[in-house]
Amino acid sequence: MSDSQRTTRPPTIDPIASARWAAWPHVQSPWLNEEIGRRMEDRLQWIRLQPKSWIDWAPVSGGLQTHGLLQKRYPQAACHVIELSPARARLARQVLQPTWWKRWWGGANLSVGEPVPASAEMLWANMALHTSDDPSALLQKWHQLLAVDGFLMFSCLGPDTLRELALLYQSQGWPPASHAFTDMHDWGDMLVHAGFAEPVMDMERITLTYANADSLLAECRMLGRNLHQERFSGLRGKSWLAQLKRLLLALGKTDADGRLTLTVEVIYGHALKPLPRLKVQSESSLSLDDMRAILGKTLGGRSV
Repeated sequence: MSDSQRTTRPPTIDPIASARWAAWPHVQSPWLNEEIGRRMEDRLQWIRLQPKSWIDWAPVSGGLQTHGLLQKRYPQAACHVIELSPARARLARQVLQPTWWKRWWGGANLSVGEPVPASAEMLWANMALHTSDDPSALLQKWHQLLAVDGFLMFSCLGPDTLRELALLYQSQGWPPASHAFTDMHDWGDMLVHAGFAEPVMDMERITLTYANADSLLAECRMLGRNLHQERFSGLRGKSWLAQLKRLLLALGKTDADGRLTLTVEVIYGHALKPLPRLKVQSESSLSLDDMRAILGKTLGGRSV
């Protein structure tokens, strides 16, 4: 992947639709996001670093229950919750902030809002990256928020997600059923380009099953929106919806019990923020924060 390709925005995602979905006022986190968050949280057992401060990026959609698992794993760590809309920030504050008596007895230290740059030792972002219209900028933002030797944990949807719906829509000559999802190898390249080191990527496919077309479509609406720039933007009529349901029953894939199936490809990523590399030239410049990080590492963590 070339530098120009890494910094190009996803060609199929509509920025306006992406912004609307980012501000969508969820009442609760989608169950699938919670399940993926639980699976990602289990992977933290293999990471030795115990962060003293961490960021939960967009937990209202990423998983409010998952946030509770992380607080149990790191009970003494300070947490900063970052939400991208006032409505979601209010919900996060209402659900996640501890009561006064828990704070009095030394409960979880949680605040809603961005921390000081380069201060967090872990950034957790569950099921957020695939809906961003500018993921390169988002990765760079996460890199800026992390301290040196801090790490990023994220998950997102991969290319095989909703492949059954995609094939059905194609067979009818309809506009795309969803925007395109980035491959995990491309995410690894983008992480390195954003300044991260030692990216570790893996994926799994989850097969969801449904008793009927109504339950399948209802779940799709709960999990997200079609952000494709060429999606059908008008209102669909009852006749089209009835046709879609008939096609799902006729052409959709089923399991051994005759239930409709839908594939979800989940990508998991982990990467570190290394010491900044100083390119030696006839004249070089380095930010004050980067210089402090380098000196602090060299002097064994003593403040400078």
